[in-house]
Amino acid sequence: MNPIRTIRCMALVVGMISVCACAFAQGIQYDKTEFTAEMVGSNVYVLTGSPGTDPGHPEGAGGRVGVLAGPDGVLMVDASYAPLTDKLTAAIRKITPSPIRFLVDTHEHPDHTGGNPAFARMGALILAREEVRQELSVGFPPAVAAAIGKAASGTDPDRLPVLTYGMGEPLKIRMDGETVDLIPVRAAHTDGDTIVRFENADVMMIGDFYRNYGYPFIDPQHGGSFKGVLDALDTVVKIAGPKTTLVPGHGAVIHVADIAPYRAMIVDVQAKVQRMVVDGKSLQEVLAAKLTSPYDAKVPGGLAPLPAGFGTSAERFVGTLYAELKAAH
Repeated sequence: MNPIRTIRCMALVVGMISVCACAFAQGIQYDKTEFTAEMVGSNVYVLTGSPGTDPGHPEGAGGRVGVLAGPDGVLMVDASYAPLTDKLTAAIRKITPSPIRFLVDTHEHPDHTGGNPAFARMGALILAREEVRQELSVGFPPAVAAAIGKAASGTDPDRLPVLTYGMGEPLKIRMDGETVDLIPVRAAHTDGDTIVRFENADVMMIGDFYRNYGYPFIDPQHGGSFKGVLDALDTVVKIAGPKTTLVPGHGAVIHVADIAPYRAMIVDVQAKVQRMVVDGKSLQEVLAAKLTSPYDAKVPGGLAPLPAGFGTSAERFVGTLYAELKAAH
């Protein structure tokens, strides 16, 4: 392994992250974003932001939000961007007038945690992995804070999870006639990912380690790895049934049969990148090889023009794979 090459490669990938974060956050049209609710199981709903108003997520603004509604109150999964809190609250109120009691963060990214402070002040208890609390506690470096803008606060103390947990047995919450399992997975999209399973409704919210708009995206700055993504996908396959509704943080709702081709694609491209790393190829040579070409026609947004497609583009997917494999070589 050449340490200088590895550092340069990682710096390039980190640069990609910073550029796309800035481009995305500055272009979000909060005033034009609304939420559409869909019932996906008994007492379980998903709320999706408007398409075309968020450059980072053209298929639907922000991270998808889950809602368990019933007489015992509301349990939310993720909270989207801070400026969308009023609209998100209004969408929940169309489902139920019950108080919002719990908010589960599937991971720490601003499109999933930006609304944390406002919902905490409404009385919601925020739950997340200990890693999520640690990441949110650090706040944003000045350049990142400027890029994120209004999407999320890096200083509001109410943004932080109050109840945290680590790896091990799922944390169970029983309310509204439902058993909700908070299932931690090893570092995948980030180092603090959680699967939220609604046992009776047979619904699982799986966060961002699976997405079907654009190519797979991990955050190596916050502990993400493709090895972890593959492990997390295996966990989903293990605990989901054939009819379980799987709700990603972004992209279309799926079932367990959709996991195998997605996983196989990652393994195939990973193996091709690995061979080129072993052969001493540079990042530029690997990107020029267009290793995702067999899949490009089937991946919406994977070849979207830069910068709007940068976050989940084929180049970012391959570049991040290259950095991970190069560091291990």
